Amino acid sequence: MSEQKSLLVELGTEELPVKALPGLAQAFFDGTIAALERRGIGFERGDAKPLYTPRRLAVLLPAVDVEQPEQASEVLGPYLNIALDANGAPTKALEGFAAKAGIAWTALERTTDGKGERFVHRAVKPGAKTADLLADVVREAIAGMPIPKPMRWGAHEYAFARPVHWLVLLLGKDVVPAEVLGVSSDRMSRGHRFEHDKPVWINDPGDYVMALQGAKVLVDADARRARIVAEVDKAAVQAGGTARVTDDNLEQVVCLTEWPAAVLCSFESAFLAVPQEALIETMEINQKFFPVLSDGGKLTEHFIGIANIESQDVAEVSKGYERVIRPRFADAKFFFDEDLKQGLVSMGDGLKTVTYQAKLGSVADKVERVATLAEAIAPMVGADAALARRAATLAKNDLQSRMVNEFPELQGIAGRHYALAAGEPKEIALAIDEAYQPRFAGDDIALSPLGKVLAIAERLDTLAGGFAAGLKPTGNKDPFALRRNALGLARTVIESGFALNVHALIEEAIALLPDLDPQTKSFKQRQALSSVAGVVHGRSSQVQARIMGRPEATREHVEETPAGELYDFILDRLRSYYADKGVPAAHFNAVAELKPASLYDFDTRLDAIGTFATLPEAEALAAANKRIGNILKKADIAIPHGVDRALLNDPAESALAEAVEAVLGETDEALHHHDYVTVLAHLARLRPQVDAFFDGVMVNADDPAVRANRLALLKRLADRFRAVAAIEHLSS
Repeated sequence: MSEQKSLLVELGTEELPVKALPGLAQAFFDGTIAALERRGIGFERGDAKPLYTPRRLAVLLPAVDVEQPEQASEVLGPYLNIALDANGAPTKALEGFAAKAGIAWTALERTTDGKGERFVHRAVKPGAKTADLLADVVREAIAGMPIPKPMRWGAHEYAFARPVHWLVLLLGKDVVPAEVLGVSSDRMSRGHRFEHDKPVWINDPGDYVMALQGAKVLVDADARRARIVAEVDKAAVQAGGTARVTDDNLEQVVCLTEWPAAVLCSFESAFLAVPQEALIETMEINQKFFPVLSDGGKLTEHFIGIANIESQDVAEVSKGYERVIRPRFADAKFFFDEDLKQGLVSMGDGLKTVTYQAKLGSVADKVERVATLAEAIAPMVGADAALARRAATLAKNDLQSRMVNEFPELQGIAGRHYALAAGEPKEIALAIDEAYQPRFAGDDIALSPLGKVLAIAERLDTLAGGFAAGLKPTGNKDPFALRRNALGLARTVIESGFALNVHALIEEAIALLPDLDPQTKSFKQRQALSSVAGVVHGRSSQVQARIMGRPEATREHVEETPAGELYDFILDRLRSYYADKGVPAAHFNAVAELKPASLYDFDTRLDAIGTFATLPEAEALAAANKRIGNILKKADIAIPHGVDRALLNDPAESALAEAVEAVLGETDEALHHHDYVTVLAHLARLRPQVDAFFDGVMVNADDPAVRANRLALLKRLADRFRAVAAIEHLSS
């Protein structure tokens, strides 16, 4: 085994971009590992991981071979018919090949491939010293890093995320000579910019972490993270509360500090009259502070800042943080007070002059459409239609508020506060906020029935309008966030257990959109969207009646409607949703092929397929169903609707016919109640009869009547399976 030594590479820079830092560190680490592997240099990774602070990127490996293994090479030469003349003497082609290899042609070996025999030069040379290769290893690792906007500094042409000031490159105790980005390697790292502004001697890579810790630098991001959490929790307890620590805020503070220290601060309690979300937004997004909450989750007048030094005068640091936050809070309070004077209802007047989308009209037009949908949907899910209309009518008004103009993330949240201040029912105020849920991946759906109705109606209009206006996502472009809206709609329906005919709702949402004039390519508002209350309410009633009167859509019906493309788009979003839940793709495809118009019913079928797939009969029945499908596709005669028992002349087909008719009778009620587990469980009992049928019965009998009867029998069986799912997808 080759001798091994520890390896340290540290690239010292000016402060690196906060949000990019973890990715840069990982890329530097991965690039170094890959460059070593490309050169065949063995190493032990152990528990090594990227090490980084705002001013450095480092790779520390516990054991790396000090030299490459022997390097074998094989160079193919000319074929014999080209290399040798008729007398067996070498041609110029062979002599040139041998000269290039540096040996006599008689010393060359021969090999054979598909084209014949040819000369080959094989050689083995000693591996290079790792130290001689490390400069290129580091350069390759740097070249492969994802740096969107490289900087240049000084008079040279080097470029990196930030100017580079030092390079530590050690193999064991030895400095490896190298020049990278204009900096020569050394063993001298640097300590904390303020706490230890001097070089730090690194004797051996194994000393690196502790040497820097002695210089007030925690180079391990996990150690910084743990220190921040511990200090923040301690300070929050001192304030009598609990710190709000979000992953995003914590990670940014980790990437801003080398030696973090918590500082407890406070602000005037008068600011607590402002919606706490605005104050928390200011603290976390603008200043990277940690708010302190009471046991009930209410914001207190305390917050925690993280200094990058251990100050001798913590009180002064605290005052500085408080000075920074006070003007922002004062602005928020001013915005809030002015918005309260205007009132939520009055804010809505301005929506008529705000364009939602050039082809889809104003925000006020969108509000009318959403209100119509919400009013129609509400009774279907046990919510109050009048409250749904009122909530939808007010839901976008806060877009005209000073608060949302300053803090766009507070859309809906600000509306909730203004609705309560205006005396609106609590259900309406909460729904205005919940209409935006889920706001991001992993966020909860709306909790209240009214909030769910608004969330569904809002997304239906956004999706229908987006598709109608030609804004369908392409590649990474999704300006109206239609992918997120589609998944949010599907999640809300499924996780709420709403048995809504989503396909019918999509069609109604499309019908509410403005018309596209093919001559001018501009949209005109439908008369049904008149602001006259009676007309609008009548429209909602019509929408509700049509949806509730629709039968559950079949696959053919869905494909034939104008809403089919949008429905498919929603199903595509569900594919990843269920994949994340561990649902096999075959199970999803089995249900998706039927395209049940109710997404909750889709979910119910999927659960049933999961249960069915665990049965010992599942694989054989799936394969049989696949076979039945192929037979029916190739049928060249009309297939009757029923089975004529008089034409059953084989015991196996008689047994299957009797069993199928029995199962149909046993499962009618279960199918009516969407009890798909029971339906499939009964069908699973048919395996013996199905196996016996295919073992002993020829489906394509010579007698056309017998053949048609047997096809009818198979179709009745297949239809009952397909009343749940296309289980042939489960066949491997």
